[in-house]
Amino acid sequence: MPVLGTTLRALQGLAMVAVLAGCWEGAGLDMLIIGHRGASGHAPEHTFASWDIALEMGVDYLEQDLQMTADGQLIVLHDDTLDRTARGPNCTGPVITRTLAELAECDVGAWFNEARRDRARPEFVGQRIPTLDAVLTRYGGRARFYIETKNPEIAPGMEEALVTLLDQHGLLPWNDEDEEEIDRVFVQSFSTASLLRVRSLNEFLPLVQLFARAETPAAILARLDSLAEFALGIGPHYSDVDPNLIAAAHERGLVVHPYTVNAPAEMRRLIDIGVDGMFTDYPDVLAAILRR
Repeated sequence: MPVLGTTLRALQGLAMVAVLAGCWEGAGLDMLIIGHRGASGHAPEHTFASWDIALEMGVDYLEQDLQMTADGQLIVLHDDTLDRTARGPNCTGPVITRTLAELAECDVGAWFNEARRDRARPEFVGQRIPTLDAVLTRYGGRARFYIETKNPEIAPGMEEALVTLLDQHGLLPWNDEDEEEIDRVFVQSFSTASLLRVRSLNEFLPLVQLFARAETPAAILARLDSLAEFALGIGPHYSDVDPNLIAAAHERGLVVHPYTVNAPAEMRRLIDIGVDGMFTDYPDVLAAILRR
């Protein structure tokens, strides 16, 4: 793994200045609006319908959760099993046991209409599981991406496949002054090993360490020094975020992007204490609060 030193510090400084100055594209605000699985409160998660709506609502980043198929293709789906959101033949069980051709037959929109009748739309039926390649092709020229490596332990080669695709789509930064690409993609993971693998493949991609809800604020604080050696930021559960954590992270050049914030009161609390961005299923609600 390359030693980053001043290179990483330059990257962190660039990102922090951009956030605090409000010069990120999208909503044009001082805090990032990250569409959690798109606008998943309004449309079936991780579908073109959801990401299209999120962009209409002015998000700064679209989130994608990665899974790998049996034949080594990267698809965008949150769960490592198909049962919750997929409908159709061969659309049950672990994702990694299915080929891309099998998964192409799965409907991942109908479940939303069943579960959210108040927001159901006929066009959601028949939404398909997208490949990451298809997502980058559709949105590459008009969006930024916040990509999570899911279950990398059972999907060897996920990081290599991700970096290869980003390179093919012209989304890899190649130095710490590449301002055109340096903020186009964030890579996040609960797996530190996965983030370090990404770092070994491209030392300029901004990395964010996720924390499970079960981890205590004290446990997060204890890791900040080591994370600052390779990461751009942290992604804790919103309930773990307080002024002390934000101050400690910022002192180390780390941004704070909590997940998943849907209650307006919680959005206002986090804005008031100075988070740098947040994931939400309802980007329209967060955008309205920020503009007020």
